[in-house]
Formats: sequence, C-alpha cells, structure tokens
Amino acid sequence: MTKPAAAKRHLPTSPFSAPVVPAPKHFAMGDQVTHDVYGLGRVIGIEDGTAALVDFGSTQRRIPSPYTKMTKL
Repeated sequence: MTKPAAAKRHLPTSPFSAPVVPAPKHFAMGDQVTHDVYGLGRVIGIEDGTAALVDFGSTQRRIPSPYTKMTKL
C-alpha cells in the first residue's frame, strides 16, 4: 500500500502566492439551491453542518458536507 500524498506547505519566503482555500459553504432552512445531479431544490433540514436535507420536488435527499456539487441561489 502507498501512503497518501502529504499536503504541501507554503513557505513565507516563497515568491509564489499561497493557495486559496475556499470557505466552507453554509446553508440555512428555506435556502433555494441547485445540485449538479438533482437540479433545483429547497433546504428543509440541517444536521449541525454535517449534512443538509434538500427537497428536490420529486425526491428528498441528504447531501453530506462539503457540498461540492451544491450551490445556493
């Protein structure tokens, strides 16, 4: 087995800019969202920042954090 690659650290003296880490997404009850797979929906439940329950009309799905395929409208 191979070890996973370690994250490269940024040296303060480097002439290159530090990589930008995107801020975590936060959703609230009633937010209208779009999902890459399921389409348009509305947030109907939040589980302490670990997942969001979204109603997509024909189905309800639990979307786990970090919500890579979901954006707020």
